[in-house]
Amino acid sequence: MSVTAEQRARRAAEPSADQAAGMSRRGSRRAVRGWWRDGVGAATWASVLVVTALWVAGGGLQDLGSWGPRLTSLGRLSALLASDLLLLQVLLMARIPVVERAYGQDELARKHRLVGFWSFNLLVAHIVAIIIGYAAQDRNNVFLEAWQLVVDYPGMLLAVAGTVLLVMVTVTSIRKARRKLRYESWHLLHLYAYLGVGLALPHQLWSGKEFMTSTVATVYWWSLWAAAAAAVVVWRLGVPLYRTLLHDLRVIDVVRETPDVVSVWMRGRHLDRLPVAAGQFLTWRFLTGPGWSRGHPYSLSAAPTGDTLRISVKDLGDDSHVLSNLRAGTRVVVEGPYGRLHGGVRTRRKVTLLGSGVGITPLRALLEDLPQGPGDVTLLYRASSAQDLVFRSEIDALAEANGARVFYIVGPRVSDRSSWLPHTAGHLSDVQALHELVPDIEEHDVYVCGASAWMDAARDAALAAGVPPAHIHLERFSW
Repeated sequence: MSVTAEQRARRAAEPSADQAAGMSRRGSRRAVRGWWRDGVGAATWASVLVVTALWVAGGGLQDLGSWGPRLTSLGRLSALLASDLLLLQVLLMARIPVVERAYGQDELARKHRLVGFWSFNLLVAHIVAIIIGYAAQDRNNVFLEAWQLVVDYPGMLLAVAGTVLLVMVTVTSIRKARRKLRYESWHLLHLYAYLGVGLALPHQLWSGKEFMTSTVATVYWWSLWAAAAAAVVVWRLGVPLYRTLLHDLRVIDVVRETPDVVSVWMRGRHLDRLPVAAGQFLTWRFLTGPGWSRGHPYSLSAAPTGDTLRISVKDLGDDSHVLSNLRAGTRVVVEGPYGRLHGGVRTRRKVTLLGSGVGITPLRALLEDLPQGPGDVTLLYRASSAQDLVFRSEIDALAEANGARVFYIVGPRVSDRSSWLPHTAGHLSDVQALHELVPDIEEHDVYVCGASAWMDAARDAALAAGVPPAHIHLERFSW
């Protein structure tokens, strides 16, 4: 069944009372409590302190006497810290709702990357310190010692395989390497981190001094490993599978919005039970044949209703162009929702939405969904040309119905500085232009979505205009 143009316009301008009530309930469910964020951060640091304390209790300080034992003891500490951080990485990206709501996928990805590089560095320090330390104690050649460690100690061959996988994941996570890979390829390679972490477990359980000599340490490490494994099984596998089967999403229509942007409409069962809010994104897999297993993170471009969802995607040269050829009835596997670009993070009555390019998609959904009175919400929509404006008729209808203010900021970008403005406004500073359009911007919550560099410029302008950092909400889709 197709969604007609008349139905799309009516939904954009006049959401029903039932839909409005559902949106209100979703917004309250997605509200973010500040102490969640503090609690997650405190738990992270507490785990590092616990690991260090267990190393001290296990005689780590007493082993710091001579050169060889000193290196092996420090090597054990670096291994324990590396393992702890690796498991924290898994927990950070396991889609645990409390963690996701506290940080959002954008910030979680940055923290995940930072923790990952630290864990990798500690892993390298562990390998070097252990080999040199044992070689010094055995008066052995370091290369021969390395060989003997691998072939004689239980679980070491598995640990070597796991290390190789972690090296591959780390190298492909370096910014320059990521830019040379398609997102789908990078994401597939990144999944090998789970296997790399898993292959290290037997080595630690069979050979790790701290695992075998202390009941407290054994309980702690088994509990941490079990928590990480359970989080992956439940939130990365179990919940997506349950929601996919429960909602039975299927494509009902594909609409070309502009020459390079298409919208995909989907219908499903019990969508009022899907805890998604306008502005959030989900990971979508369309069962069209080979390549279906590659997930794609796309934001909702319309507020969810009781039975339909819509995403809108720009053809960026990867698998996104396949969406224009989707057939009605195609089944959809869904994972999520994710992200903090939703009404639950709103703290002020007035809101400014700053969008650029296809970044307008979650903001258009927010424009429809946010409770508002006349003049409470302002949308600043930046595009290179009038032809690139997506959803203009829908946005105009929503603005008229809700009393929102909309400014279309069109034209080639400023070329001589980093700016969120077009060339025609180049005589103004970024802050001046923002104040001209929204004189009381410092009293607003500001939502930002667009290309990464443009978002940086827009965020910096909002900060310089007096908006506190806590009232600026953004979501990046760079990787």
